[in-house]
Amino acid sequence: MKRLIIVLFICAFGTIGAQTYEVGVFAGGANTIGDVGRTNYVLPSDIAFGGLFKWNVAKRYAWRASMIYGKFTAEDAKSSIPSRQQRSFVADNSILEASAGLEFNFVEYNLHRLGPAFTPYLYTGVTYFRYDYNYFDTGLRRVIDIGQKDGNFAIPMTVGAKLRLNQFLILGAEIGARYTFTDNLDGSNPNKLNVSQQLGNLQFGNIFSDDWYVFSGLTLTYTFGRKPCCDNFE
Repeated sequence: MKRLIIVLFICAFGTIGAQTYEVGVFAGGANTIGDVGRTNYVLPSDIAFGGLFKWNVAKRYAWRASMIYGKFTAEDAKSSIPSRQQRSFVADNSILEASAGLEFNFVEYNLHRLGPAFTPYLYTGVTYFRYDYNYFDTGLRRVIDIGQKDGNFAIPMTVGAKLRLNQFLILGAEIGARYTFTDNLDGSNPNKLNVSQQLGNLQFGNIFSDDWYVFSGLTLTYTFGRKPCCDNFE
């Protein structure tokens, strides 16, 4: 009885140091949803890659941080909208984001026990990203790069699934849409540029709807951390 009380006491106060950490990489593709190109939610047009870190504080959720770089090319000619096909604009950009938030597991995900572990998950939080703040030349039908950067915030909405391959490696697949607070990822609404005053109104498309961008791909993480003491007595 005395031994049981000691074990319960250690488990109650020792789980703070018993979390599992993950560090790894993300690789996949990027696409945007805006006023130029396709409107498909998931259809990468270029690469995306980065790194991520997770702090599994419980079987149901983990704190997560990541940094991802991605590029996209939006082409009206590949759109299913006839008016965009006729317009034939092409826009490209690159994005570097830093994100932090909470990852929620649909089922209990215990990384301290042997055997397979699988769960779908959701992730959300806060994202800050940097991108090229350009304008669109409708005569040339392309984005004009003026060498200016801008930053803004986005809300990440990610759905995925992860599978433990062995004691240390976890493979995941996810699709993460980011709702941004800018309408100029494709150069369609450069309202912050001085060039707008010189060349006139450079806006086109739906100026009341902000842009989205999507990172979709695979993650591979390496796990490390202390095993909860209670698992030794089960």
